[in-house]
Amino acid sequence: MSVKIRLKRFGTKKRPYYRIVVMDSRAPRDGRTLDEVGLYHPIENADRQLRLDEEKIKGWISKGAQPTDTVRKLLNSREIRIER
Repeated sequence: MSVKIRLKRFGTKKRPYYRIVVMDSRAPRDGRTLDEVGLYHPIENADRQLRLDEEKIKGWISKGAQPTDTVRKLLNSREIRIER
């Protein structure tokens, strides 16, 4: 089973927010998750835009979970470095 750290979309039309979740890579975007590790609100102010549980993220990465490109950029913005 390939595990990804990716975004799961919520909100209304033109007012999205996303949960950063750990999922099986074959599951649909809004399907069942294994764990929730953060929130991303692209519309909010910069200080409230991104919330992460760094311990959970590092734990899942150590188990082999791979972040998507978008999630990798968000993690890098918070100085959480992940090698490819």
